[in-house]
Amino acid sequence: MISKNDFNKYIEQKQYDRIQQHKVTNAIILAAGKSKRFKPISDYCPKGLSIVKGEVLVERQIKQLQAVGVTDITLVVGYKKEMFFYLVDKYDVKIVINEQYDTQDNVSSLRLVLDQLDNTYICSVDNYYPENLFNTYEYRGFYSTIYVENNVDEWVVTTDESGMINDVNIGVPSGYIMLGFVYFDREFSENFRRVIQNVESVDEYNHHVWEYLYMKHLDTLKLGIKEFDKHSILEFDTIDDAINFDELFLRNNMNGKSD
Repeated sequence: MISKNDFNKYIEQKQYDRIQQHKVTNAIILAAGKSKRFKPISDYCPKGLSIVKGEVLVERQIKQLQAVGVTDITLVVGYKKEMFFYLVDKYDVKIVINEQYDTQDNVSSLRLVLDQLDNTYICSVDNYYPENLFNTYEYRGFYSTIYVENNVDEWVVTTDESGMINDVNIGVPSGYIMLGFVYFDREFSENFRRVIQNVESVDEYNHHVWEYLYMKHLDTLKLGIKEFDKHSILEFDTIDDAINFDELFLRNNMNGKSD
């Protein structure tokens, strides 16, 4: 394992042959949910296919990944799954169907792609990145974070002296929150596969986001953090979030639709 300083030096000097073990191999985009807080748009259109600033939300993320050479992209879909199928021909992505999208949380989506986990970006369909934050190479596994104050219900992380996450708390007033894409390096992927398979019979995990399983196994599942500016990562949980960012959001997405 090379040092982070050496990694950055090789990137700067474009000596990519030295860091092939750090190359991102693929990406998984989680897009199966019903997005109940995104009504009325989600009544007829999955959130990931809504139009934000003139672009289809999931298409923007696909294009950003492809721009840095991450072309092996899989979408895990469920709700109104057929609406995503056009992306296979348009962007040469793969589709995996989660039939349990309405009874289990997104941990069930990751179970369907365990064999694909490697040096892998794990992305959420409801994130928007004004600038492309993806890279061709990443030094180690991480969760993207931004610093917030007056926090209410986001997941706040603390780290040890080496920058690895050692605790996660919900509702801490201020700190670095988990937001945006995650990078599983090969070691993390191997450990994650083992953990998720070991708890397959534990129904508790089926009804929480996958991060809940992660925070219960921090001793085994080691991720660092990667800090970003708060304006670098946007998340559209609700219709209001999207409207606040794009004043034409409703008009562009309700064209020909009734409330």
